[in-house]
Amino acid sequence: MKKTTGELLQVAQLGHQILRKKAKQVKEVKNPTVQKLIDNLIATVMDVDGVGIAAPQVYQSLRIFILASHPNPRYPKAPKMKPTAVINPKIISLSKEKKKDWEGCLSIPGIRGLIPRALNIKVEYTTRAGKRVGKTFADFVARIFQHEYDHLEGVMFVDRIESSKDIISEKEYQKLMKRQMSKK
Repeated sequence: MKKTTGELLQVAQLGHQILRKKAKQVKEVKNPTVQKLIDNLIATVMDVDGVGIAAPQVYQSLRIFILASHPNPRYPKAPKMKPTAVINPKIISLSKEKKKDWEGCLSIPGIRGLIPRALNIKVEYTTRAGKRVGKTFADFVARIFQHEYDHLEGVMFVDRIESSKDIISEKEYQKLMKRQMSKK
C-alpha cells in the first residue's frame, strides 16, 4: 500500500453532539475513504503534538482512533511509538490497579484533569491492513488507549474527573511539567 500524506482536519470541540455519540463499527477497513481518514487522523494528531485522536473528534462517527505516543511539549515523558490505527477496538480486560495522572484533550483545549485509569489493559482491534490483533498495553500507552476508546463511547475525560480540584489550566500544567523535569 502506498503511503500518502494526510490532510489536516478540524477538531470538534466540547459541546458538539458528535462527541457524545457512540461511534459506529467500521465495516470495510480497506475502503479508500477509511484509509484516507486514517492518513488524515495521523497527520492531524502529529501536527498538534497530540498522542492520540479519535474519528469522532474530526466529525466522523466511526470506531477508529490513532495511538501516537511520542515525547513532545504536551507530554514530555511519553514513550515513542509509530502512529498506529486502531479500528473496532474491544477492551478485553483492565487491571484492578489504577493510577491518577494528567490528561488533556484536543477537543477541550486549555484544560487538564487528573484522571484515574487502569495501569494495564488487554485489547483487541483491527489494523489498517484488516488484521485482527490482540495486544497488552501498560502505563502511558494504556492511558491513551482508554482515553481514545472513551471517545468512541461518547465519553470525555472530564466525565471521569473525581473532584473539581483535579482540574488545572494548560498554562499551570506546563509550569508543573517544567518543575518536574528540572528536579531530574
